[in-house]
Amino acid sequence: MDIGSVNYLPYEEFVDVFGNVVEKCPLITAAVWSRRPFSSLADLEASINDFIDALTESGKEGILRVHPDLTGRDLQSGTLTRESREEQVQAGLDTLTTAEVSRMARLNTEYKDHFGFPFVICARMNNKATILRQLEERLRNERTIERACAIDEVKKICHLRLQGLVVPETSNKL
Repeated sequence: MDIGSVNYLPYEEFVDVFGNVVEKCPLITAAVWSRRPFSSLADLEASINDFIDALTESGKEGILRVHPDLTGRDLQSGTLTRESREEQVQAGLDTLTTAEVSRMARLNTEYKDHFGFPFVICARMNNKATILRQLEERLRNERTIERACAIDEVKKICHLRLQGLVVPETSNKL
């Protein structure tokens, strides 16, 4: 779908199509719908990012709290969103060894206990080794730094999900 088609979507369809570009946060998409028309995919993405940036710190943490644990019970039980499942599989998180699963579970628990929200990383831009390393390294961050880092990862995820839904504009218009 091109940006012109996006701009003509009724509210309900817009939320249905874009409601999970920020994991389990259709409210963001619902709020951004009123900012139409978008001049480009980048404009739509900027509107979503501006909305996220304007949230209070507790609002930003709310966005983080709805993310699933990587390789957690949602992956094991098949209850991940379609997008999250594809992203975790692409990163190889469905092929972890028993030792890696145990390590990931332990680190996820430590992370959530420390920060109060799950570890968020753009799985499509990483592989399982990098994800495990980042999880260990980011555990050492201060809370405010880690919250900002996790929100940046949410924006990367959103960027890639939007690219999968909207055809980029061509630069060589005649």
